[in-house]
Amino acid sequence: MKKTLTILFSFLLASWGTQAKDFNLSSPDGRLKATVKVAQTMSYTLTYDGQVILQPSQVSLKIADRATWGVNSKFKRGKVSQHKGAIRPLFYKKNVISDNYRQLSLEFGEFNLVFRAYDEGLAYRFVSTRQKEFNVEDELAEFNFAKDFGTWTPYVRDNKSLKDMLHNSFENCYDEISISQFDKKRLAFLPLIVKADNGVRLIIAESDVEDYPCMFLKSGNQPTGFKSLFAPYPKEVRQGGHNQLEQFVTKAENYIAKSKGMRTFPWRIIGVSDNDGDILNNDMVYRLASPSRLTDTSWIKPGKVAWEWWNHWGLYKVDFKAGINTRTYKYYIDFAARQGIEYVILDEGWAVNKKADLFQILPEIDLPEIVRYANGKGVGIILWAGYKAFDRDMEKACKYFSEMGVKGFKIDFMNRNDAECVDFHYRAAQLAAKYHLLCDFHGTFAPTGLNRTYPNVINFEGVNGQEQNKWATIKEYNQVQYDVTVPFARMFAGQMDYTQGAMINATRQTYAPNNYRPMSQGTRCHQLAEYVVFFSPLNMLCDSPTHYEENPECTEFIARIPVIWDETIPLKSEIGEYVAVARRSGQKWYVGAITNWTPRDLTLDLGPLKVAGKTATVYEDGPNAYIFAEDWAKREVLIPADGKLQVHLAPGGGVAIKI
Repeated sequence: MKKTLTILFSFLLASWGTQAKDFNLSSPDGRLKATVKVAQTMSYTLTYDGQVILQPSQVSLKIADRATWGVNSKFKRGKVSQHKGAIRPLFYKKNVISDNYRQLSLEFGEFNLVFRAYDEGLAYRFVSTRQKEFNVEDELAEFNFAKDFGTWTPYVRDNKSLKDMLHNSFENCYDEISISQFDKKRLAFLPLIVKADNGVRLIIAESDVEDYPCMFLKSGNQPTGFKSLFAPYPKEVRQGGHNQLEQFVTKAENYIAKSKGMRTFPWRIIGVSDNDGDILNNDMVYRLASPSRLTDTSWIKPGKVAWEWWNHWGLYKVDFKAGINTRTYKYYIDFAARQGIEYVILDEGWAVNKKADLFQILPEIDLPEIVRYANGKGVGIILWAGYKAFDRDMEKACKYFSEMGVKGFKIDFMNRNDAECVDFHYRAAQLAAKYHLLCDFHGTFAPTGLNRTYPNVINFEGVNGQEQNKWATIKEYNQVQYDVTVPFARMFAGQMDYTQGAMINATRQTYAPNNYRPMSQGTRCHQLAEYVVFFSPLNMLCDSPTHYEENPECTEFIARIPVIWDETIPLKSEIGEYVAVARRSGQKWYVGAITNWTPRDLTLDLGPLKVAGKTATVYEDGPNAYIFAEDWAKREVLIPADGKLQVHLAPGGGVAIKI
């Protein structure tokens, strides 16, 4: 699968200092071209189809002995290589990832600087060749764009101070602003989309972040640029926040990371596309992550989850009082078993509140009996755990609950991305894998490839998901608008635990937040389509079993849909307007399309699926869905010879198709 062709360019050290050196690197298809300038300060420029995207953008790494890699660094030699290969991912949106790139490696005294050009984007990283340990004081990653392009910017929500912004849940909607309009007092988290001329989109992201903080973006030194900011390494933390489960940094060091001598640093990524739909199939983050460190992954089971927190343990038409108790969970287990749903989550509430102790369990919960009952029905139990509670007893908890028969943890409220917190994710993933436990990280940053390195990390939040409908007005959270933006932005980084599946649905006029009987914004078929559009190997059924039992056809579609895929084919889509995608599992194709509050008549070109003449089951908005969002219809159609299928989407609507 792999073939490497290496061309070596050597340069005499004596020539250094007399003039700058430029290295050119292009993607395999030749459309993306980078020029890397080795000079007093290291920088690079980027063009796509001849259009200048990035003007000179500086890169450097400042280490604690006052040296700054990339500034006045003694250059030794450069090497250009070409690689052709493939990656077979686990639990992903396709079963083969092409791994074709051209690479430029620049060697200096104590470090290398590596650039890779793919057809889908450019990436670079620093590599330490230093023998002794050191601290990294800072890193500069500039993104100086050629014009005042537009963006879809995910600001950090809390913006009172820098300290507040560094502690956040990485959840917010997207501000559609130009680069020059970026608030100089605020930070944005990744991924962030820039819209260049001629339909070209750039996505700033990162991968393989280990023993290092994740990157924020702030307003750059140039009027049309961004630059990096990193949380400093914690010196002291205090327990507090939500139910005493968070850990707040009270004092910080004057560096951002502790580093072993020889190591790699995170990849900085600029994804590129001239077709919005193709962003949905970009693999840059996954392919640049470190390969799996698990020798046995046969025990890892993706699947769907009957989930109680969003619907507030919302059972009725039962002969007991629903709530956080054993009988309620047995009902959820019975429902999951009947529908072939793999898991039930015990979300927040099963352990005694404000103790941050997973071994203090409510007396109403007989956890060993719940786990025994679930396993007997072929249903796995996943336990919710707050950050502090899990961190304080990590190995003890993993060992104890694994021996009980629990299948995984949903770990929540980290709300930081400094190097110590990033390290927590790796430690949690490694220990969980030791005891054959899944991890679903909530209250955390978007994935940076940990799901490839530890495939038992099956899902992440870092998304402004449907939970917001329990408390947010439509002005505070325009869910339908968010839904047609987030697949191109946050989902660029990887899977997301958005928690769809609402059976109470609302139009723009009828929606209202409700903690006890929450509803979705948009139509029923918008919810169904999200199971295709959104990628999530551990996928929630957010609503009450009572509601699902009253809607058997919708429930059957949700319960039977795959969560990992053999192939993904994006269909015509437009960021912020509508999304359409097709995914294949085995011999079955699923197609999903959703729109914002604008109704649309779409022509779905299914020609690439090669399904002409086959029967499709179409779940679509009913004729009155613009008033009653629960109105939907089901029909059987033959895919025409030209593969083109006409569908209508109501305001906030969607369509889901099984072929």
